[in-house]
Amino acid sequence: QVQLVESGGGLVQPGGSLRLSCVASGFTFSDYWMYWVRRAPGKGLEWVAMINAGGGGTSYADSVKGRFTISRDNAKSTVSLQMNNLKPEDTAVYFCAAGVTMGTHDFEGQGTQVTVSS
Repeated sequence: QVQLVESGGGLVQPGGSLRLSCVASGFTFSDYWMYWVRRAPGKGLEWVAMINAGGGGTSYADSVKGRFTISRDNAKSTVSLQMNNLKPEDTAVYFCAAGVTMGTHDFEGQGTQVTVSS
């Protein structure tokens, strides 16, 4: 049974930081690209960051570049998203997703809420 379980969301003030984590099980984690995507209130799904299977390649949406860092630990089947200098427009439900090839989402978690507000 495939599972992706996100954690680490919460309420933070503008300029603050959060670290999201996603633990995967039920598939060969090290074979998959991993993604973070988000859905803001009233908006569609937005891709945030991705990391290749080996962890040596990453890419970010322009809206988060320089503030967010994606990383993975294949030994622990975990992908993380370090979010710094958070802005109110980063408020969203954040999901991790896995795809066997770049650009595909084969599995997705249930999401964790991030709220940036003073």
